[in-house]
Amino acid sequence: MVIRTFVLTASLLVASSLTLAAPAIDKVLAEASSSIEKELKTLDSNILIEGIEKTSWDNVYLVKLKGGNLIYASKDGKHLFRGDMLQIGDGQVTNLTETIRNKSTAAELKNLNPKDLIVFPAKGKTKGIVYAFTDVDCGYCRKLHQEVPAMNDLGIEIRYLAFPRGGQQSPAYAKMVEAWCSGDRKQSMSELKSGQETVSKKASDEEKKKSQCAKLVEDQYQLGLKLGVSGTPAMFLENGQAIPGYRPAADLARMMGITESEPAPKK
Repeated sequence: MVIRTFVLTASLLVASSLTLAAPAIDKVLAEASSSIEKELKTLDSNILIEGIEKTSWDNVYLVKLKGGNLIYASKDGKHLFRGDMLQIGDGQVTNLTETIRNKSTAAELKNLNPKDLIVFPAKGKTKGIVYAFTDVDCGYCRKLHQEVPAMNDLGIEIRYLAFPRGGQQSPAYAKMVEAWCSGDRKQSMSELKSGQETVSKKASDEEKKKSQCAKLVEDQYQLGLKLGVSGTPAMFLENGQAIPGYRPAADLARMMGITESEPAPKK
């Protein structure tokens, strides 16, 4: 009976200490958040902060800004730094910032409706999906497009998003609006990437439809900017991992774990 009473008492004490610790932690975070926000607002009163979190580094906080940008701040908000936070453990280095960034990117990509993209599906079972921001006038984008059949054969689905590098003023912008308005988006994309100036399958001339297509292109372009895309092609895996630049189908399949890595060359 004595033992049972002791165990019960100990359990209540532990529960009580946890209950007290949670508000204390919340208070520390709230105070730090207030200080950090105050200091940032003195630099820019219009700065938009989406969230502030404690990191594993004592008295260093992660600040999530609108637009997907991440910075770090001291508890009092007097010291800031931009860049990636790395963690060393078991002889390896983990990029903590990249992990957070990838998670956020993956959520953005998951929210996309495939019907709004130009999709080249895998042949047979889909083993992986690649989101590719593309510009129809980009040389390496055209080179990547030549790899699409091989990617599809390997089980990789390609989902194209519009990213006319020069924005609305670029010739590529009008071409991509035309492609997104086409009755056969896949063929239109292939035609434009083969060097044709216009697509053969015209869509309806209804202004409403053209407006909707232009909005899709603009929304995807803005999403690319938010995710840090500055050049094309820019690819992302479903987990949010960024793959900048051109990659042959075989290399992409190895990076995705679809095929085995090539053996190291013998010395």
